[in-house]
Amino acid sequence: MKTEDLYRIFTEHPQVTTDSRDCPSGSIFFALKGTSFDGNAYAETALEKGCAYAVIDEKQYDKEEDGRLILVDDCLKALQDLARHHRRQLGTKIIGVTGTNGKTTTKELIAAVLAEKYNVLYTSGNFNNHIGVPKTLLRLTPEHEMAVVEMGANHPGEIKILANIVEPDFGIITNVGKAHLEGFGSFEGVVKTKGELYDYLRTKKDGTVFIHNENEYLMSIAHGLKLIRYGLANRNDLCAHGRIMDCAPFLTFKWRHGAGEWNEVETRLIGDYNIHNMLAAACIGLTFGISQEQINHALSHYIPQNNRSQLDVTAHNKLIVDAYNANPTSLAAAIKNFRNMAVAPKMAIIGDMRELGATSREEHQQVADLLKEANIDKVWLVGEEFGKTQSGFRKFKDVEEVKAAVREDCPQGFYILIKGSNGMRLSQLPESL
Repeated sequence: MKTEDLYRIFTEHPQVTTDSRDCPSGSIFFALKGTSFDGNAYAETALEKGCAYAVIDEKQYDKEEDGRLILVDDCLKALQDLARHHRRQLGTKIIGVTGTNGKTTTKELIAAVLAEKYNVLYTSGNFNNHIGVPKTLLRLTPEHEMAVVEMGANHPGEIKILANIVEPDFGIITNVGKAHLEGFGSFEGVVKTKGELYDYLRTKKDGTVFIHNENEYLMSIAHGLKLIRYGLANRNDLCAHGRIMDCAPFLTFKWRHGAGEWNEVETRLIGDYNIHNMLAAACIGLTFGISQEQINHALSHYIPQNNRSQLDVTAHNKLIVDAYNANPTSLAAAIKNFRNMAVAPKMAIIGDMRELGATSREEHQQVADLLKEANIDKVWLVGEEFGKTQSGFRKFKDVEEVKAAVREDCPQGFYILIKGSNGMRLSQLPESL
């Protein structure tokens, strides 16, 4: 079936699912394949549960007498092509967001600012891969005036694929850092892959990016593009620039447009590194006609979730929970921010960083060394990689051992930084602390 024909069906049934356990009535099921499953085997189940149609790519599962089964060459490609076609039909202005760190927070901040004036669709959670991105686009309706679409990658070429599906009108790379080095091969591989968003925008007339003006890596690859800049530098041609006022524990900062009046914003975000995410959102808001008062309102009322830069206050401690992900760049920033916070006493529970390949031992040792210098009262390291480091800190095999130690030691009265890769499951700790 051609994309145009599938789209006619989609206009009558504008909801898709890829999970046979979640089959809204009247939706379209796409039988995707994984490493340990074949969605084709669940197509009939999806129809029985309420789906109007099931898109399959294995002829053995096709039944010509059942018009609800749609046979295509490749279900994933059909889903992606359908999403791009839908995006083209609506013509919604889209901002594409990628980067090593901060892309999810930045995406949500941008959406919050734009929502002060527009009806905005934005990526839910971190549905930012080859499946999540098309599903996000297929949620677009004519009522949406703008969209903010997050794009993630852990291998070369993946941002290129996603950009060609999304076809963004504007783009922002939050930063580039050491993450997924096992997949990218090197830091240079990270820069090149994230830069594929810029490459796509160069194909558009007046390709425009929002850019952190002081990031030398981004500035070096942004040639041939229209730049709308933000940063800490006090330069009149910047769309937004600012300065940190306080970070104990929440970030308070000032920002202004060019040489205009200063705005002071008290945020609900932990971490001085978040000022760049805030400035990016302010810069984008100004570009699309959001007033400075509206921007201040959106930034000050944004409350982080999903274990990202959030403060949880329990009966015993105050927890800085940033346990969704970790890489050398983000972990160093979190530790340095924690070191500079004027609070006491301090404790850090730090989990392994995943997907670092051959550099893993070196990178984990550098984090351990940074923790030695940070003057933190109590440090617990969690995971096999941190177990190999040279340090005097207490070490744990996994989160279950940490839970047992919490029950035994009962830390109380601490500010506790909790950070590690999602696979370390440190997000389970707040309920124990």
